[in-house]
Amino acid sequence: MKSSIEVKAHAKINLCLNVKGRREDGYHDLEMVMVPLLLHDDIVIRLADADWLCCDDKTLLLDDTNTITKAVTLMRDTYHIKEHFVVELKKRIPMQAGLAGGSSDAAAVMRGINDLLGLHIPLTELAHRSKEIGADVPFCVMDTCAVVEGIGEYITPFDMNCDAHILLVKPSAGVPTGTAFKMLDIDKCEHPSCFQMRDACRKGRFYDMCAALGNSLEYSAFQIVPEIAKIKQSLQLAGFDGVLMSGSGSTVFALTRDECLLQRTIKEWEKRYPFVLATRIYKK
Repeated sequence: MKSSIEVKAHAKINLCLNVKGRREDGYHDLEMVMVPLLLHDDIVIRLADADWLCCDDKTLLLDDTNTITKAVTLMRDTYHIKEHFVVELKKRIPMQAGLAGGSSDAAAVMRGINDLLGLHIPLTELAHRSKEIGADVPFCVMDTCAVVEGIGEYITPFDMNCDAHILLVKPSAGVPTGTAFKMLDIDKCEHPSCFQMRDACRKGRFYDMCAALGNSLEYSAFQIVPEIAKIKQSLQLAGFDGVLMSGSGSTVFALTRDECLLQRTIKEWEKRYPFVLATRIYKK
């Protein structure tokens, strides 16, 4: 048995997010096209005498509310694991950004423990179990481009044949996910076609993919953090082919195949916002 393992927790963006309606249990039915990014947190898991979590970001809470702690507990309780772990986390994905940083960390720890202990649990089973931690965790366990439905539990992977530079811009303020859903007006918000988006991605039609971008939660997020709308408009005027807020925000992503436009914008915008980064879609 190995004594340690390194895993990557990939960020994600929502190329399409359609909130279909509110369920009787208070959650919302969703249709989404989600893709993992090369941007990732680094995680090292070591066998130890007691559980311990450490992180280079001192603002991150490391108590029982942390998704990594929840992931370790879930794996131990579900699979009767006796081993203990030291988990070292190096954060690169900002929090309250709509990039699934916490969900991806939890998913990576579940995959890492599975590999470290040689449990050979199928990813589909881990994904099913992981929904107890959060709605985005099952997708992050699968770690591949997919249509995601329900409250995040139904995942249908597809082959991604589009590629582009992706510029991520996050303002200082974040958007609490619960508040974004609470403020949502189903009748007034956008309802994009996620299956149109999937088909464009599968067929390698970049400009059709850009045209199909849409996010129902922009309706709420623009009211909570008006700067998000300003960032989106500025990136559109700058010449990017497609611009959208990811998840519930507050990160905005912009798509382009123009390397010069990308580098010029990064140089200008790094002075204006705390998080500006270029990345691409992660493909296994």
